[in-house]
Amino acid sequence: MAKKQKTQKVEVPVVETPIVETPKPKIKVEPKKPTWQIKDRLYLLKNGKKPVSYSMRSSSIYFFDEEKGYERELKYCENQKTPFVDEMKGDQRLSHIIFRDGSLHVPKNKVVLQKLLSLYHPHRDKLFYEYKPAVLAEEEIDILEMQVDALTAARSMDIEMAEAIMRVEKGSSVSQLSSKELKRDLLLFARNNPALFLELATDDNVQLRNFGIKAAELGVIKLSNDQRNFLWGSNDRPIMTVPFDEHPYTALAHWFKTDEGMEIYANIEKRLK
Repeated sequence: MAKKQKTQKVEVPVVETPIVETPKPKIKVEPKKPTWQIKDRLYLLKNGKKPVSYSMRSSSIYFFDEEKGYERELKYCENQKTPFVDEMKGDQRLSHIIFRDGSLHVPKNKVVLQKLLSLYHPHRDKLFYEYKPAVLAEEEIDILEMQVDALTAARSMDIEMAEAIMRVEKGSSVSQLSSKELKRDLLLFARNNPALFLELATDDNVQLRNFGIKAAELGVIKLSNDQRNFLWGSNDRPIMTVPFDEHPYTALAHWFKTDEGMEIYANIEKRLK
């Protein structure tokens, strides 16, 4: 009898199927709209106006709703819960909006009127505005800080730059001021108009313009009668032609930055010393 052959077991490798996780859809989180703060509000007429009585329009006014894409009619009715006519229900009893002595105090329970004046009224920030002490304080801080920066810069400014800046403000009369008067006027200008002062202090053309005016006042150079050419004061030889529709000394300041202008600038500087 033939012997039975033993069958060998073949091990089949087990291949693990990787588990692919499907990405979870990202949920778009929309920013929360600012909630309306319940509080008393004060509204003032613009430009400090304080008439005994001033009536603001409370009907036949419109607000463009960007979400809806069209204009919506507004009306102030004390018996309604909304200022939008298309959302009103029942009778519409029109109410008046009257400023007394330039102001209107709206208590916190009149939310509809507050929202109409603060958010939707077409004359908002044109004929009247909401008085916001915190915003006002922030604006005043910005102005005060700008004044400090301007005064600090003016205090350490050299006399030539001070003269250049004040010439923009006062013109040729600056040449008649003493150094003390010039310093005083510079500090007053920095305090009263800090934004313009800081702008001029960082503008190199201001000093170049002043240099040209000073050279003309001393007769080193001169401007032709038609204000089209700068000439040497000693022999009337032309220095430069003023481009059309440009201020002569502003054009001269820009020209001083060119290669040719830098040579003339150095020549004039020697004659001024």
